[in-house]
Amino acid sequence: MMEAMTTLAPPAPLRSPCPPGACDCGRDALLETPGTDLRILRLTREQEKILLARLEQLKDLADLRHLQQRMHEQLGLRVEISPGFHEVRSMLGIEIQIEALPGLCRKTRKSIPAAIRRGLNNRPEIAFELLNAHDLLRDT
Repeated sequence: MMEAMTTLAPPAPLRSPCPPGACDCGRDALLETPGTDLRILRLTREQEKILLARLEQLKDLADLRHLQQRMHEQLGLRVEISPGFHEVRSMLGIEIQIEALPGLCRKTRKSIPAAIRRGLNNRPEIAFELLNAHDLLRDT
């Protein structure tokens, strides 16, 4: 009689810890707390590079929204992108906010908005679509 063999998938690799004192992500505290969401720790440095490269190669506003949704689903990371409070004269006028999330490296918190801005600089029409979606360029 043949027994059913079940194989367990290897656990997903977790991000390696930052050097002591270099980051305020709270990775260790997150790992020690039972029942916490560890999805953000699945963003290894190699995967972060892939994500940043993908953010720099945006196709259109729908692609940007899709990436925002995927980051939330896969990593638990919320990225909000909207026109700034004051007038938008450059890509720096577009606000990119990342929700505070335990386990998110300080460097990553800065590199994601920078990659999105580079993507918007590469395709300015996406920034115009974003502004238009907030009724800033609508003809009256």
